Amino acid sequence: MRSKLDEIDLRILTELQRDGRMTNVELASRVGISPPPCLRRVRALEEAGVITGYRAQLDERKLGIEVVCFAFVHLASQAEADLAAFQSRIRDWPAVRECWTLSGDIDFILKCVATDLKAFQDFVGDLTALPNVRNVRTALALDRVKDEPIAPLG
Repeated sequence: MRSKLDEIDLRILTELQRDGRMTNVELASRVGISPPPCLRRVRALEEAGVITGYRAQLDERKLGIEVVCFAFVHLASQAEADLAAFQSRIRDWPAVRECWTLSGDIDFILKCVATDLKAFQDFVGDLTALPNVRNVRTALALDRVKDEPIAPLG
């Protein structure tokens, strides 16, 4: 798909990653085209599935979330049914904000949040007790150094 995107499409995507709330008029101005074709391009990018949604970025500390951690999960079995059962449980767990499958010794990495260390400890206990979980290692995040959109386009 990237080969079908022209320079204007890439500029639109870059600007929307920076600020998804800007008006179409502002976006058009930033990428150097008039608003009607800009809106058509944005809609085409949405329909093609390149743009999958828009989100607000929140300050988790102002919402009472004091702990961010990463959990490295090793399963006892990687059979399809076991993987699907684990993934289903993780999708329904509000404390888990991201989940990625990995190659190598670790099967999954989870980005998790908790209101405090007690809630974090409870979460780790619940995660460790899940069926098929062989091992869980965790690391508490101390500070966010970088938080950029996932698609580097520029």
